[in-house]
Amino acid sequence: MKYPVVLHTDDGINYGVTVPDIPGCFSAGEGIEEALEQVVEAIEGHLEILVEDGEQVPVATAINKHQANPDYEGGIWALVDIDITPFLGKAERINVTLPALLVKHIDDFVMLHPEYKSRSGFLAAIAQDKLLRPESR
Repeated sequence: MKYPVVLHTDDGINYGVTVPDIPGCFSAGEGIEEALEQVVEAIEGHLEILVEDGEQVPVATAINKHQANPDYEGGIWALVDIDITPFLGKAERINVTLPALLVKHIDDFVMLHPEYKSRSGFLAAIAQDKLLRPESR
């Protein structure tokens, strides 16, 4: 999931980073690159705690929904891609019926896009994209 983050600086060197969709989640770093690396760790740690407490993984909201907030005025916006799969719970085996030609297209696509790893990985990624993107909220 791509979470919007906003970076602020007072001196042009050190950056604070806030994650508007995850209340209380923030980080910092020297320079933009380090700040973005640090916020990934902050988000993953925050999600881990939320899940341990029985909370849901927060859904990312489009940047334009946050830009009017005066708390983020003058900030630099970025998107941080977080693999939320580890926070969605234990894998569960299901039986799905699909037309043979669709299965072939999926398998051919996965073969050309190894980032999906398997048919199941592809179906899970597509489901997450459809169900957890900001427009579907």
